[in-house]
Amino acid sequence: MHQETLKKQPLLPIKADSPSDEKSRSDRRATLSAIIVIVFAAVAVYYNSFYGVFVYDDELAILKNPTIRHLWPLSIPLSPPLTRGGITVVARPLLNISFALNYTISGTGTWSYHLFNFIIHVLACLLLFGIVRRTLLMPRLYRRFGPAAWTIGLLSALLWTVHPLQTESVTYIVQRAESLAGMLYLLTLYCFIRAAGAGSATHAQLRWYACTIAACFLGTACKEVIASAPLIVMLYDRTFVAGSFREAWRLRRGLYLGLAGTWLMLAWLVVSANGPRAGAAGFGIVSPLDYALTQCKAIILYLKLSFWPYPLVIDYGFDVVKDLREVWWQGTIVMLLITGTIIALRRCPALGFLGAWFFMILAPSSSVVPIVVQTMAEHRMYLPLAAVIVLAATGLYQWAGKRFWVAIVPLAIVMGWLTVQRNRDFASELGLWSKTVMLCPKNARTHLQLGNALYQAGRLEQAADECGIALRILPDYAQAHCSLGWILANMGKRDEAIGHYREALRFKPDYADAHMNLGIELIQAGRMAEAIGHFEEAVRLQPDNPQAHGNLGCALVTADRLPEAVEQFQEVLRIDPSNGMAKKDLRNALDLVQEIK
Repeated sequence: MHQETLKKQPLLPIKADSPSDEKSRSDRRATLSAIIVIVFAAVAVYYNSFYGVFVYDDELAILKNPTIRHLWPLSIPLSPPLTRGGITVVARPLLNISFALNYTISGTGTWSYHLFNFIIHVLACLLLFGIVRRTLLMPRLYRRFGPAAWTIGLLSALLWTVHPLQTESVTYIVQRAESLAGMLYLLTLYCFIRAAGAGSATHAQLRWYACTIAACFLGTACKEVIASAPLIVMLYDRTFVAGSFREAWRLRRGLYLGLAGTWLMLAWLVVSANGPRAGAAGFGIVSPLDYALTQCKAIILYLKLSFWPYPLVIDYGFDVVKDLREVWWQGTIVMLLITGTIIALRRCPALGFLGAWFFMILAPSSSVVPIVVQTMAEHRMYLPLAAVIVLAATGLYQWAGKRFWVAIVPLAIVMGWLTVQRNRDFASELGLWSKTVMLCPKNARTHLQLGNALYQAGRLEQAADECGIALRILPDYAQAHCSLGWILANMGKRDEAIGHYREALRFKPDYADAHMNLGIELIQAGRMAEAIGHFEEAVRLQPDNPQAHGNLGCALVTADRLPEAVEQFQEVLRIDPSNGMAKKDLRNALDLVQEIK
């Protein structure tokens, strides 16, 4: 009986994986594969970027920025200089604190800065992959692109990863402003997509909504390009999720109010930096119409470089187009593209979204608001390039079918090789600016930068010649006069140096560096009172510049104005507590005060 009973008892069933579990594991394996490919590609093309040196705006934003010398208290790195540090870090506290973190790790060694830039770029590439893949799996696009969503997403992200047009945002250290803001921009959109797919009013959805707002908020502390992110999120919602703006607002009113709130933070940062940024953007220097005409030329250049990324130039100068006839065909193409985008937003929303992505992200820098320090810049294409690449990848898939990767993979290899070559240009300032001068021989600023690089290399005669060329191209170029004055002073030609400093101040009376350099030469000439006057003016113009206070303090010591000198050295230490020279000067000044007493 017992044996019979046992025979009749059913065996316990072996638990089988459900189809959804198997699909989930497959998705994780596919995602992991994509991550490995993207990271490997990024390492392959950016491994030599770690040899890059500080160039151009890196000097002011990093090497001469006292607010990044210490991470603690956080109030210091979160308060970038308003009159120094270069316009790159002004009103961008998250960018500034990232440089402070690098300074803590490696000081002025560039490897940690490049590593940080590399990591930011890789994260941005992975986010782009996730955005493209999840978008193509949306119900509105699944029938057309769903089976190839992973492949299109991976190849789009791969091409974006290795594209040489991205080098200025990755290899040029200070342009972390663009890549960090870009990464947070992509994170904002990715978090929204995850929220939209998490189910209505669930805890997971609310967490993703909170992450969406937080990412956008952090982006405001990096760069103004984030301004369009709330609009892009709503446009994405209307295009791929809700189906209309009205429905998007009805379903997610709280999210959009939260995203709009980030504009308040951005506005506060911009207003607080109004003075320091006046030299970068201003309607009194360039008219909105002239700048818009210049941007027609710039946008066509950006599109050309997207498909044919050669030659790449770090500085296109500050030339402005003043006649429509100079850019009539570029303007025509831009207007057709904008018109096509508007029509597509209604008739083919997915295509229209890509066009809107391109133009809305470029709008803060490439519309009618003049940015006179750089009328064109390749780093501005960091995010807009994604729209161009995704459009090309999806279009190629529709034309060639599943074997479209046969065209994209070789293209990615070529682009990667060009990126490696471009990274080599950043290995030395002298090499970078020598190449730039060959490409832009009529750009006064490139000649000036080459002159500065030659000076650093000890080739003073050649450095003076390059500054002279810059002045022949642009006679009222105050920075060139100041640099030439410094070079001539180091060649023992003091009178000529003083003449160029005075010329620099004639064209730019608020040029603090020219006041400081002129003061140094006047001290050597025995004209102490006049020198102190120029040092005082430099301090007035740049109250958070430790060098200006230090120069004034030393001059006051020489003039036997010791109590005032002590105040200046104390101010240096307030700005830069680790300044060893200021500590020594302060001790010496205090000793002299005690001797007098």
